[in-house]
Amino acid sequence: MSEKITDDVLRDVFLKTRTVAIVGISPDPAKPSHYVPAFMQREYGYKIIPVHPVHAGTTILGEPVVATLADLPAGVDFVEIFRAAPAIAPFVVEAAERGIPYIWMPLGVSHEESAAQARALGATVIQDRCPKIDLPRLFPNGLPDRD
Repeated sequence: MSEKITDDVLRDVFLKTRTVAIVGISPDPAKPSHYVPAFMQREYGYKIIPVHPVHAGTTILGEPVVATLADLPAGVDFVEIFRAAPAIAPFVVEAAERGIPYIWMPLGVSHEESAAQARALGATVIQDRCPKIDLPRLFPNGLPDRD
């Protein structure tokens, strides 16, 4: 059964998040897997950790790219997984197994079976949504001071 993600849940996620891992990030500024995290970094101050095996060892958005979720440092609050629905399941489950509390699937992507597994492991799973849409809608004047 799909979890209902209300605006209150989204506000809570955004306010509790500081560090966002982006699986499948692209160095191409025309792709959502680049411009969505760039927006989150630039406009809302999130620390972005790029995750992509092909680009590991390079930098994207001024941050070093790691190859896999296993390479993430401690303290990642949120992971957005830019993969097509058929390929997303292992990433969703692994993120939850690693204790990442918020797992996000972009617009047009959902995978209920892996989302249910991740929820059973304690994660909040957001499917078929976009932070670039929801952040300015919920926080048009930026995030409040979270220190």
